[in-house]
Amino acid sequence: MAKFGKKASAIVSGILAAVLLISPFGGERHAAAFTAANADMAMNSFVSTFYDPVAKYFYTNSDHLIHSEHAHGPDGGLYTDFWWEAQLWETVMDAYERTGSSTYRAMIDDIYAGFNAKYPDMMANDFNDDLGWWALACMRAYELTGTAEYRNRASYLFDQIWSDWDSTYGGGIWWKRDGTSPQKNMATNAPMVMTAIKLKNATGNNDYLTKAQSIYSWIQSRLVSGSKINDHVEGSGSGTVVDWDFSYNYGTYLGAALALNQATGNASYLTDANTAAAYVIDKMTLSYTLMYEGENDSPGFRMVFARNLNQLRKATGNAAYLNFLQQNATQAFNHRRASDGIIDSDWTAPARSGYIQSIAAAAGASILQLVPADNYTGPIAGNGTYEAENARRYGVNNESSQPGFSGRGYTAGWNTDNTKIVFHVNQNSASTRTISFRYAAAAGNAGRYVKVNGTVVSNNLIFNGTSSWSAWNTVTLNVPLNAGYNSIELGFDSTKGNSNYLNVDKMTGL
Repeated sequence: MAKFGKKASAIVSGILAAVLLISPFGGERHAAAFTAANADMAMNSFVSTFYDPVAKYFYTNSDHLIHSEHAHGPDGGLYTDFWWEAQLWETVMDAYERTGSSTYRAMIDDIYAGFNAKYPDMMANDFNDDLGWWALACMRAYELTGTAEYRNRASYLFDQIWSDWDSTYGGGIWWKRDGTSPQKNMATNAPMVMTAIKLKNATGNNDYLTKAQSIYSWIQSRLVSGSKINDHVEGSGSGTVVDWDFSYNYGTYLGAALALNQATGNASYLTDANTAAAYVIDKMTLSYTLMYEGENDSPGFRMVFARNLNQLRKATGNAAYLNFLQQNATQAFNHRRASDGIIDSDWTAPARSGYIQSIAAAAGASILQLVPADNYTGPIAGNGTYEAENARRYGVNNESSQPGFSGRGYTAGWNTDNTKIVFHVNQNSASTRTISFRYAAAAGNAGRYVKVNGTVVSNNLIFNGTSSWSAWNTVTLNVPLNAGYNSIELGFDSTKGNSNYLNVDKMTGL
């Protein structure tokens, strides 16, 4: 039976309201998720592929080989580095919270021991964000197990990190302790708010609450601009804010805001958390699935966001968050690799055949542990809107300078061979659909080819010129789609007659 989902769409009196939306383009959005057996399978596949029970440590890659792409961590990069291992440790905690399994309970202690064997002196690492991820994970381990060693380690790490707070840029904790690459960022500061609140709860020491509020106030003053959560501040004088969009910045910020709301009862913090959640759900997805952010560290970003969104979901009972997380879990599981069951870095497309990194596989395994299953296992068709800036881009840049765009921006100015935008599209059933591209073409008529599942369906689709780059128009095309996964490629090939500059805002109609 087809079911329609809910999408977070408005903030009412500071609290995100959920409203039922049906795509005007006919793209049914299934309201959830997967089975408990799927969650077990995902976790079993992850552990069997990546965990070394002798070293008590996770391999970096599924083939257990070192690749220069991410050759960081113990044994020349054979095993995962500092922050990856902290996130993978939390993946095991995600599974333990869901199942209560004695296997995962034992792994919590084993991974901690394995990490300390590889890194006997944690403070040799100059990155405060790396240390901070371990402080936060240690406090979670303490809350789950009651083991005092985890709390003590977290307290020690917090104190060391806090010592790098100063008045430069008005406050905040430095990213690196050795003075190189000087910046103060969200990834260092927001997790420390959560850790401080956990330490306050564990010890009763209100000094931790005071420090948490100081860090959060600085974040608000320097790294938050309306609904936009920026990455870091750097440079001379009062500093320059760098506005990179990463889902883990929103995730750590909303986690910090939720922690302070629960510690103080101040509703403004909850408003902040909901605002950050809404930004990602509305602007950093591809048809309602968390967008692909890249390889190496990037797949871990969505894991951090999903964990903290789930905490917000549990605290508020927000059905839209549950719906979003369940659909993303199903999407990830549906695109797992058949040969070994592990999940890749792009949840909207089938997993690749080569090696897959453990941080990517862990993100997919984790989201299946976080939320309850409702036994829907079919395709997730999304909401019918595919923002071009969130699709897979090859030689195509993003912009946001011209007004009138939707989402976070648009793809801009591309007019050379071998450049393309690839939209990953999932459908409930096979059909012919009318798709629309929203675009601007102020340099005059432009042409692009369109491929569907590798087959050219239009050699030179014409985008009629527009009066300016802020004047948006649409062009439509009928395309045949399969049930399940499809790819729609919009590209430039001069041999097909393609020409001229083109900005593309989004694709709709699916």
